[in-house]
Amino acid sequence: MDDLRPITPIRRPLVDKRVRVPASKSIANRELVLSAIADGRSRLQLGPLDPGDDVRAMIEAVIALDYRVEREDDEVVVRGSPASRRAGAAIDARDAGTVARFGAALAALGSGYVTITGSPRLRERPIAPLLDALRRLGATVTGDRLPVTIVGPIRGGEIEIAGNESSQFASALLLVAPRLEGGLRVQIAGALVSAPFVDITITSLRRRGVKVDREGNVITVQPGKVHAKDLRIPGDLTAATYPAAAAAVLGGSVTVEGVDARVRPGNQGDARFFELVAAMGCGVSHRGGVTVRRVGELHGIRANVRDCSDVFPSLAVVATQASEATELTGIGHTRKQESDRVKVVADGINALGGRAQAFADAIRVEPAPLHDGIVDACGDHRVAMAFSILGLQVPGVAIKGAGAVAKTFPQFYEMIAELSR
Repeated sequence: MDDLRPITPIRRPLVDKRVRVPASKSIANRELVLSAIADGRSRLQLGPLDPGDDVRAMIEAVIALDYRVEREDDEVVVRGSPASRRAGAAIDARDAGTVARFGAALAALGSGYVTITGSPRLRERPIAPLLDALRRLGATVTGDRLPVTIVGPIRGGEIEIAGNESSQFASALLLVAPRLEGGLRVQIAGALVSAPFVDITITSLRRRGVKVDREGNVITVQPGKVHAKDLRIPGDLTAATYPAAAAAVLGGSVTVEGVDARVRPGNQGDARFFELVAAMGCGVSHRGGVTVRRVGELHGIRANVRDCSDVFPSLAVVATQASEATELTGIGHTRKQESDRVKVVADGINALGGRAQAFADAIRVEPAPLHDGIVDACGDHRVAMAFSILGLQVPGVAIKGAGAVAKTFPQFYEMIAELSR
């Protein structure tokens, strides 16, 4: 990612801007897996915007496992099958953790061997706890990091999985659990990061007629049919934080259409971002999407964002414009995402003259005048987007590796252009 993109500043309040964001990657990739193992045809409406490379990689993974998938304009049609799939498949997860983890569990349903690989950075990211769980359920797995080869089938029963590195390990097992003889009882050990994403998984299963019981961190999925569904995938709330952050940084207001940003059980966990920017001084309303408005000064906050850690880069750049310091905690696990995200965000703020300090599990941002400079996104889409928003206020900002936005928001810079009009 050597591309360098200068950001054209706006430096004025936004006047009632309205934008849209892509379909939720988190929901789309869960529904693609469930559509593959469902009985019958599912139609997933992704909307008019390109959902990004992560969703495309999930579609290709499902196809690689010999499920029938068709793209029709803004829809994906999956003809599901409970039967085990062919041997000799290869899944390239590219840079997508969901694809590697969900794809591993889906591959383990069959008796054929499946190889899973990915980008150099994805090969460094954690997956060993999931692979060990698949072994304990009966799969043969070579290696503890990508690339790996998996030979199933796995069986049902009881399994313990760590929750401190990624909620996707538990979600991967839960998604395939209805197809296991006897179902599956999953015990999540330790603190669970990004807990709302497990709630999304449970909601997706129940929507398809699967019986799921939960008592704290013990989740039991009963075996049975997975119903085919026609679903509209809602807008991605993490993507919605970027135009919302623009309103916070610049002042004025932005409405993000097609998203439900209310904090409630089963909704996307990053809805909490909107509560946090409200605490920083923005007005937030939920009518026809979500509207964020700022007319006064911003205030610093102290918040544990373990349950919505993907939004901490957006919050950190908003914090550079606040009148007091901000501390965001519960983010240690993000050091093993597309980049060492805590370090990279702190480095980005400091490169622009700000004052940010990275800790093992936190970041502190103090008020300071900012100046021009180059921010290295280190191949991380969330860093590239967050600092592009800051560049709308600070003249002379350029993003190294701006092309990383294609991972989840290929039309991100077109959206920014809409804000400037």
